[in-house]
Amino acid sequence: MRYQNVKLMLPLLVAISAGCTTMGTGSGSTLSGGSPTTFSWKSSDGVSGTMNATLSDGTVYSGQYFQVTQDTTVDSVAPLWDGWYSGWRGAAFWDAGPSTDFVRHYSGHVVANLATPSATHMRCQFQLVRPSDGMAGGGSGQCQLPDGKTVDAIFPAA
Repeated sequence: MRYQNVKLMLPLLVAISAGCTTMGTGSGSTLSGGSPTTFSWKSSDGVSGTMNATLSDGTVYSGQYFQVTQDTTVDSVAPLWDGWYSGWRGAAFWDAGPSTDFVRHYSGHVVANLATPSATHMRCQFQLVRPSDGMAGGGSGQCQLPDGKTVDAIFPAA
């Protein structure tokens, strides 16, 4: 009898554990409509995950993203400063390192610092439509390329 219960429960457990991972896609382009970009993201916990951005020339930027909430600690977003350089312009609180001001300013946003294999970086920030649903709730924002150009991005609800 016990063996039959396990046989019935195993598929249910597999289905439940598979439901913990969310993923989605997005699209973007520069203000002029150039550099079409495709985005993909994947999360196991709803507040962080991995993201890829593929530019029209085939360049792929990859890395971690973080949803900043009131519970975010400065230490938890420290990977955003990997490969940081001070030449990026126009973003509040992206100075020499993470701070409580950064966490407070970007609460409710998703932030990412994506990199190519050759270590060039793209910095992103997205405003979520439904922050309680994370990236799965959809959002929009911008990514800044190393040359200073920005890519406007839209993520539909997953």
